[in-house]
Amino acid sequence: MKIEPLPIEGAWEITPELRGDPRGVFAEWYRFDRMAEAVGHPLRLAQANLSTSARGVVRGIHFAQIPPGQAKYVTCVRGALIDFIVDLRVGSPTFGRWESVRLDDTSRQAVYIAEGLGHGFCSLADDTTIAYLCSEVYNPAREFAVHPLDPDLAIAWPEGSPTLSDRDVAAPSLAEAREQGLLPTYADYQRLFGPAR
Repeated sequence: MKIEPLPIEGAWEITPELRGDPRGVFAEWYRFDRMAEAVGHPLRLAQANLSTSARGVVRGIHFAQIPPGQAKYVTCVRGALIDFIVDLRVGSPTFGRWESVRLDDTSRQAVYIAEGLGHGFCSLADDTTIAYLCSEVYNPAREFAVHPLDPDLAIAWPEGSPTLSDRDVAAPSLAEAREQGLLPTYADYQRLFGPAR
């Protein structure tokens, strides 16, 4: 298993070693000890989710206020998607920047998204299914969204006219979310986890 940091602090790309033979393929897609060593603290597992989407569906950009926030460990178990991680932490050196990683059922890669980061994805195939492990249970009072098509974010979604949920259509822009005091802060993130590793 290879664990590599992405250019946004708190975001990691995980590439498992695939072991195949005529029976199929085996992949160790999550390791508590290896992730804790790389990230600097253990991922508390409080909830696990599955999401299935048609081609062209965009979900996100979703985030939870910190503390406690919600870290996510995401992989694709069927189909393919482009996963987007957005730095929504006010005061972060990479505030407003995004990174993307292709996740699919061939490479079996995963991403780790720390508390305070935004998360979204675009499905590249019908019935694309992702699994994600979460550090906290869903708390609607502390969970919000930023509009995925916000021109200030300028996310390069792979589909021309993505399908969005009503929630995501109604989500504020990054600037509006900041003005409303909804965004997490880099200072709160550092209070939870200390200085960058």
